[in-house]
Amino acid sequence: MAKFRTLDDLGDLTGKVALVRVDLNLPMQEGSVTDDTRVRAAAPTILELASKGAKVLLLAHFGRPKGEKVSTMSVSMTLDAVQAVLGKEVMFVPEVAGDVVKQAVSILRPGDIAMLENTRFWKGEEKNDPDLAKAIAANGDIYVNDAFSAAHRAHASTEGLAHILPAYAGRSMEAELKALDAALGTPVRPVAAVVGGAKVSSKLDVLTHLVTQVDHLIIGGGMANTFLAARGVNVGKSLCEHDLAATAEAILEAADKAGCTVHLPYDVVVAKEFAANPASLRTCNVHEVAADEMILDIGPQAVEALADVLKTCRTLVWNGPLGAFEIEPFDAATVALARSAAALSKEGVLTSVAGGGDTVAALNHAGVAADFTYISTAGGAFLEWMEGKELPGVKALETA
Repeated sequence: MAKFRTLDDLGDLTGKVALVRVDLNLPMQEGSVTDDTRVRAAAPTILELASKGAKVLLLAHFGRPKGEKVSTMSVSMTLDAVQAVLGKEVMFVPEVAGDVVKQAVSILRPGDIAMLENTRFWKGEEKNDPDLAKAIAANGDIYVNDAFSAAHRAHASTEGLAHILPAYAGRSMEAELKALDAALGTPVRPVAAVVGGAKVSSKLDVLTHLVTQVDHLIIGGGMANTFLAARGVNVGKSLCEHDLAATAEAILEAADKAGCTVHLPYDVVVAKEFAANPASLRTCNVHEVAADEMILDIGPQAVEALADVLKTCRTLVWNGPLGAFEIEPFDAATVALARSAAALSKEGVLTSVAGGGDTVAALNHAGVAADFTYISTAGGAFLEWMEGKELPGVKALETA
């Protein structure tokens, strides 16, 4: 695993200024934060730095203001939620650099926390402008990145600062990188990957990369239909990208060459309409899907076989649901397999790492999120990591 410095490498920070990149891009409704998960993820890092005597300056983006100052996208919208989670008062500073920040730093005492304005209010942020990075760095002594979810972007606050100030991974970033390394970097084999979701087109790079990395690839969701169709199965009215048949075949061939077993469903749950508990609901073999039916979930026999596959594995990476899990009873396969994976993880025989918005929602729905070894709340960054891409924010910490 690549080496990077953590908070363990820091001693007493009394009076030093820590610039900390966190993720405060929180969901809002009517001016209030509806989910503070990301704040809770960053809290240990912020509070540890404060306890070491640092003056902590939080850097974050909120929304997509595209280099303009948009009042409804001020990070101050998240201030109440951040103060509530930290249990401390947080000063808001309406700039990210310059004299206003310098003055704020002079007022702060060791252990105090301030939140700087939305980094994306400045055009140089998304361009990773070295001048903006230098201006921000001028008011800090160290840089801590605790926003893995923004690590796939090479921006001034996620990448640029790491080249100017001594750079460290925060606790959340450290946990994420260790979990990801255990899942695909240096995993204990055999490794299984569950990849679900609606479209093959959105996960092409993931599938292409994974067949060279894992021993078992379990394909679910709408994308399984595209693979079944490529294999000559009539999938009726199911969601399917028929134009990607050749691509699906190429992925299956690559898997074959790499010694990766691809698991496609052989029994499926079908219905004539996509609705909760429809009258036309039935379970059948994949070769018995009628022209007016849609495949909406994996069948119970296939799920049982997949649970047996997981019992032979030591590592699992999961991204995407197996069926249309938002509507009952098409959540059954996802819930059943997630419970099998959770039980194995709890026993300590399986290291399970899951990520992506839908995935987290599905695992919460199955009531097993707490039993997985690690759940990443990052969307884009988690997917790019699954694609085998280098994440600029992580790379900068390694080379720092």
